[in-house]
Amino acid sequence: MFLIAITAISYGQGKHNKGKFYVYWGWNHAQYTNSDIHFKGNGYDFTLDNVVAHDRQTSFGMKYFRPGSMTIPQYNFRLGYFISDNWNISFGIDHMKYVMDQDQVVNMNGNINTGSTFDGTYDNTDKKLTEDFLTFEHTDGLNYANLEIRRFDNLLRLPISKNGKGIDVNLTEGVGAGILYPKSNVKLMDRARNDEFHLAGFAAAAMVGVNFTFWDYFFIQAEMKGGYANLSDIRTTSDKSDKAKQSFAFSQQNLVFGAIIPVFTHKTKVNF
Repeated sequence: MFLIAITAISYGQGKHNKGKFYVYWGWNHAQYTNSDIHFKGNGYDFTLDNVVAHDRQTSFGMKYFRPGSMTIPQYNFRLGYFISDNWNISFGIDHMKYVMDQDQVVNMNGNINTGSTFDGTYDNTDKKLTEDFLTFEHTDGLNYANLEIRRFDNLLRLPISKNGKGIDVNLTEGVGAGILYPKSNVKLMDRARNDEFHLAGFAAAAMVGVNFTFWDYFFIQAEMKGGYANLSDIRTTSDKSDKAKQSFAFSQQNLVFGAIIPVFTHKTKVNF
């Protein structure tokens, strides 16, 4: 047992990552803080306070694995490159889904003058968000395209085969920022439903994860991520003058599966 521990430490200290690429795919569960949503357009200007929303999970099945449908669930994709043994830079897409809770009662301030049944002045008025007034989603989805820098540290190597390969336990943490490119599905009052991709804002986030690498080439990684999203230009109708804006904090719990590709790396020399 002592020999195994010494071997594990020697591998961890001698492990080289510089020059390697990695790629992963997996899925997330997401949470959002309440947010104020400001709607403005021809004949209306109002704010809904502390709107509650949740993510939308896809029932587990072949949709998660079939090439034609694997982008339907909430997913995480990332491609990274190790610029040194302990640091890597990466590009990723976090595909979350944001769904406003229907029929909740919120505080509303502002005015509507569109000739509809909702016309009036609202001053700290309780408003029930019925379907005929508002449905509001980023469900295809709340797409966070981002760049991150991450640190990667080997905690332990458990050699299994005679050549020393086995299971590595690693710790990774990082920060990043990027754009929000949601496909917002919105129906506001008597206006036609809008459902299109649009560059709506930016986000920044930090993450920490535990990585289990098998035989140097394949890994499973569990991550926790938290960040801030600012959507200042949400399209609500086909009319460009109709817009909404909101900001909120978000969190993710991710489970991803990936591969390590040693393209520009050199071989590690291990001494026993």
